[in-house]
Amino acid sequence: MSDGYDAFDDPYAYKRTTTLKNKLGLRDSALLESFELEMTTLRAREALPKGNFDAPHFRRVHFHLFQDVYKWAGKYRTVRTSKGGNAFCFPEYIDREMNRLFATLKRSLGAGNDEQFVREAAEFLAELNAIHPFREGNGRTQLTFMSMVSKSAGFPLDFSVVRRASFLPAMIASYAGQLDPLIAEFRRLRR
Repeated sequence: MSDGYDAFDDPYAYKRTTTLKNKLGLRDSALLESFELEMTTLRAREALPKGNFDAPHFRRVHFHLFQDVYKWAGKYRTVRTSKGGNAFCFPEYIDREMNRLFATLKRSLGAGNDEQFVREAAEFLAELNAIHPFREGNGRTQLTFMSMVSKSAGFPLDFSVVRRASFLPAMIASYAGQLDPLIAEFRRLRR
């Protein structure tokens, strides 16, 4: 799958390609993309892993969604990556940053009102996206996990109605610290 990421000497991709190594050995990025979407959609319909809404729980969700596609499902990436010129967390700091971030989630989970939850959820998601712990599948794992978090907190968000045309620019803006567009997207997702 050609994923739009900038990674040099990428051990996750087949040599001289941007197609990620996968369990089926698919080397056509369009076929891999279709296979990945089909398998993750099927896995998302199953019971999702239970946990404490911590970093290991997040890793289990990634593994659950991508276990049929990648051997490294649920494991933090080991290469430096960026997208659109924005560098993500260096791999040597991912574990530390994930534990730090998820400690803040535990403190705020279920606290406050609906509007406070939306703001804190947007802040959390923006930081999680900037860490980008996996080589592929960060977005799907983030949205699946945030759906679980929002239900558990009593402020369910319906990510099935995400509009890519507005949500993706909101995520990009959040990388630069502009949270208002993402907060507006979260408000629209409230049930």
